[in-house]
Amino acid sequence: MSALDLPRAAQPFVSFPTLLRANGFAAAPEQTTAFLQAVGLLGPRSIEDVRRSAYATLAPPPERRTDFDLLFDYHFLGAAAPEVEGTAEQDDEVRVRDEGRGDEEPLYSDEVNEAGQAAAAAEALSARRLSGHGDAEALRRFGRAAPELLPRRRGYRRQRARSGAAFDLTRSLREAVRNDGEVMRLPRLKRKLRQRNVLLLIDVSGSMKARTEAHLRFAHAVVDAVERAEVFTFGTRLTRVTRALRLKNRDQALGAASTMVSDWDGGTRIGDALQAYLAVPRFAGYARGALTLILSDGLERGDPAAMRDAVARLARRSWRLVWLSPLATGPDFRPETEALKAILPFIDELADASSVEAVCRQVLAQGERRAA
Repeated sequence: MSALDLPRAAQPFVSFPTLLRANGFAAAPEQTTAFLQAVGLLGPRSIEDVRRSAYATLAPPPERRTDFDLLFDYHFLGAAAPEVEGTAEQDDEVRVRDEGRGDEEPLYSDEVNEAGQAAAAAEALSARRLSGHGDAEALRRFGRAAPELLPRRRGYRRQRARSGAAFDLTRSLREAVRNDGEVMRLPRLKRKLRQRNVLLLIDVSGSMKARTEAHLRFAHAVVDAVERAEVFTFGTRLTRVTRALRLKNRDQALGAASTMVSDWDGGTRIGDALQAYLAVPRFAGYARGALTLILSDGLERGDPAAMRDAVARLARRSWRLVWLSPLATGPDFRPETEALKAILPFIDELADASSVEAVCRQVLAQGERRAA
């Protein structure tokens, strides 16, 4: 439904998130819907009720609250047009995209990062055809071992056990009835073990061009082997590709994913992409108690402070946060970039991702780890 099809009273509330996105704020469609619902819930009696609804649902970062207020006053109160930092170039915006058909915008760019050797900040939209062939044996071994070796957590449902903290009163009463009221033993219950959720965030920027296909093949194996997994790609945009990777046939799954991602081999803005991920409540909820894996070289071209803040927030939500880098090929590897040095206190492990076999080995070993 376009803005013109909406009731006249609702149009200003729908167009405000559009204004925010044009000025570098991450505002997903779900947040726009929540904003409308909050305004309806509050009445509202005054413009400050609308402002509070915007704070609660559109979630502006604390450091950009002043810019948010300027845009709010401009849109709803007719104040003078503000000069908001980052509005001159829309390339500074990281767009959040859930699964779709992939035909909403042109996918080809005149500039393509052919070498894939360096990180860039500029956005380059392109299409890419992915192959499902390669690393078949390593992925087959991973699929067989994952159900047993991946980390588990105690669930809320209980099951029969020889020993446990709780008594099975239903079975106890049933046996007492059969034994004329005599309680011969007290059956026990224990909490079931469930696989932990797995969250994959895969860097598809130009500096990771040589590893992108292998990482997407690994992501398909994870989605196939784990009870619940979520996969996102990021470069200059954030795209959820979980639904495409749920297809059993690997070639079909990667083909579907390739049509959804439009920032292949483009710029690198890791911090902004992770901030955009955390700004969507539905996405951020996937990380709660999960094993979070970030497959990236960490060659950030944006603000290192944004990346540090996003990784810190993601680490607080996750059970373990593991950064898998193709540059970390040995135990003597030491990060050289300012961004990677800044996030080291917040990640549980910086591990090797130079090959699919190395990634599989590192992920399967997480079942023996404990959260830091």
